[in-house]
Amino acid sequence: MPPSADDWTLDRTRFAADAARATASGKPPLRDHGAPLGPLAQQFATLTYSLLDATTTGEVLQQIVQAAVQVVPGADLVSITLRSRDGKFHTPVETDPIAIELDQLQYDLLEGPCLDVADPEGPAVVSAPDLATASAWPKFGPAAAERGMGAVMSTALLPDVESPRLSGALNIYSRQQHGLDQNDQAVALLLATHASLALAHTEAVDAATLQAEQLRRAINSRDVIGQAKGILMARRGLDANDAFDLLRRSSQDLNVKLVQLAEIIASRHDELDLP
Repeated sequence: MPPSADDWTLDRTRFAADAARATASGKPPLRDHGAPLGPLAQQFATLTYSLLDATTTGEVLQQIVQAAVQVVPGADLVSITLRSRDGKFHTPVETDPIAIELDQLQYDLLEGPCLDVADPEGPAVVSAPDLATASAWPKFGPAAAERGMGAVMSTALLPDVESPRLSGALNIYSRQQHGLDQNDQAVALLLATHASLALAHTEAVDAATLQAEQLRRAINSRDVIGQAKGILMARRGLDANDAFDLLRRSSQDLNVKLVQLAEIIASRHDELDLP
């Protein structure tokens, strides 16, 4: 049986109260040991397992926006902003094409919540309960309201980022004025934390994969160069050093990369009149 609206409200309220209590006291959040997980906790538990299985940045981002519309009841549209190494912004994933338009408005106008929190020096979270009167963004707020949006909230992704790594924002839009409250903010911050940890993990995985691929290519290059050297040594009676020098000079004379020339010699040596 799916959780009711009252179940969600109770779970969100308990979560927000626990988070607020922990922040005020400086102590870890309380735990209801032995108590059944509420729907919000169940959703985050499921999300955690899914994120652990994700191996690419794209998978993480897609799971985060899908989770946001489920765990934040006031969310009508969700998107993610990424700030690239050259300072440009883009929206790689969203739950509705309108979110891309809303994000692009901020990029074009050079103001808005996603730009504020995507800045590594910016706040962790910003919100506007009524976009039509959002004084922080005098251009974006009314423009978003004209497009049917009532409220917005953005939370930082990768808040501890250092240049030139990516930074970003999780953007949650509501069509209702005051459609996002403090409980939603607490849930969004937890979701952004999950996303940041998962993104850091996939970044490490991507880096490791790239390093392994580079190593594989280096080994393959070394092998094919060795094969070409062996062919030259056998065909021309050269030693290893002279064979490599011949390869290097021929590469320069023909304006062909050394590895490419070695591959041609290794694969087609019966057809070539070697220099």
